[in-house]
Amino acid sequence: MKKIVYAVSITATMILGACNKNFDPVLNGVLIPTNFPKTESDFELYTLQAYKPFGSKWGYNDVAYQNMFFSPEYGQFVMFDLPTDEFNIFTEQGGAWEGFSKADFSFMRTQGKASHFEKVRYITRMTQVIADLQKANISDAKRKLFIAEARMGRGWAMYYLLHMYGPVPFITDPAKINTEAETDLTRPTREAFVKVIEEDLRYAADNLPVAPAQYGRFNKGLALGSLMRLYLNEKNYAKAEPVGREILPLGYSLVTDYAGLFREVTEKNSETIYAITVDPAAPTNGDGGGNFNAMALYCLPNDFKSFKLNGGWYSPNGIYCPTWQFYDSFDVNDKRRSLMIPSYIPKNGGAERNRANMRGPVLRKYPDESTPGADVQGNDIPLLRYADVLLMLAEAINHNSNGPTSEAIGYVNDVRFKHGGLGPLAATATGSLTAFDEAILKERGWDLYFEGVRKIDLIRMGKYASALQSVGKIPGPELFPVPQYAIDVSKGKLTPTPGY
Repeated sequence: MKKIVYAVSITATMILGACNKNFDPVLNGVLIPTNFPKTESDFELYTLQAYKPFGSKWGYNDVAYQNMFFSPEYGQFVMFDLPTDEFNIFTEQGGAWEGFSKADFSFMRTQGKASHFEKVRYITRMTQVIADLQKANISDAKRKLFIAEARMGRGWAMYYLLHMYGPVPFITDPAKINTEAETDLTRPTREAFVKVIEEDLRYAADNLPVAPAQYGRFNKGLALGSLMRLYLNEKNYAKAEPVGREILPLGYSLVTDYAGLFREVTEKNSETIYAITVDPAAPTNGDGGGNFNAMALYCLPNDFKSFKLNGGWYSPNGIYCPTWQFYDSFDVNDKRRSLMIPSYIPKNGGAERNRANMRGPVLRKYPDESTPGADVQGNDIPLLRYADVLLMLAEAINHNSNGPTSEAIGYVNDVRFKHGGLGPLAATATGSLTAFDEAILKERGWDLYFEGVRKIDLIRMGKYASALQSVGKIPGPELFPVPQYAIDVSKGKLTPTPGY
């Protein structure tokens, strides 16, 4: 592991896998004028702080220990998939797992500084990094590239915070850093917050390469796809469509082996635009090492014997246990359904486990196929795929054209055929704007399940409450509560999340 120590109140530990899954520079300490980064190499390492919250490890220390956006616990799966109609309520563990699975987020009010809300500090940090890069004595090409990485990180973090808490306090003016302005925790307007995300992601899209020299670095497709997601969720279809069209000529294409998208041997493919690159040898018993994929341990029941694991961590069902209702929503011939196992014989023998005695099918979207003996598995975790882009583009065209066009229908049918082995949509699914929206939402569920987008999709489509009710969950506030400690520190300036 490379280590570089800069002695400004920036403490950063960042792990990012490269082509050999061993790209892991670490930055620690406080910047002072005598050892401020000077060379392009120094500034590249300095910029890598941008990747800090976007890994799949337990977490990192920054003011207090906190999880990453894609941590095995408190990451995208638990925040945006578990509290939906696709997954059952998990009661065996209690606490946060039960709360998230019920879509009851009230327990988060008492969270301390380990909450994602603390990532407002990351926004400030990236603002300082951007300001330092603007003054750096480096080539214009490198300056634009490094600033694009920092702005991608800042914009992406703000995007996720928006979907957790709504608009949160932020600083994008470096002149306000280390001043009284940092104590002002007044919420901005949604318009102002979204404008910063939009500008950051647009800059990133214009200055990041399509294919970075190091696998795992931010790229143009990720920036454009994230910007497209932002526009769709803000119902700005007029801007979403042209951004989607920018992605079309970048060289991505759908694969015909849907299961292969999530297997280690085929994780690099023509469809995955951006994934968390993980290391099958990464340890799970500490902060050292690279990103890891431990999802099979959360999905497999304890008595489920698979290639590598002698069962998962929980019994009688895994935490991420799909509902039978979701399983039954698939066409019986849909190949994507095969990643859920409806029955199995327990590893120690005994009666078959099936629909009669299982809460739901066993989820095996990330099969444990790494060499036995490693702590976890080596499957990279896709965060944006070309199928997602095509389905978003179809949605944008549908709204801009006041109904489906042959082009938009073709994008959805292409996903259905290449991934599911299914025929085209029925005429009833393409007869109106509303019908086609519903068809797209269903298709997104079948193609993107357990990829961290379901809750956001349901909210955008106005279906979140009804989807929860359909599986016996009680709808409450859609967003997470801001922790009470932050409201107390703000002396009344930080308003609670609506509904709490």
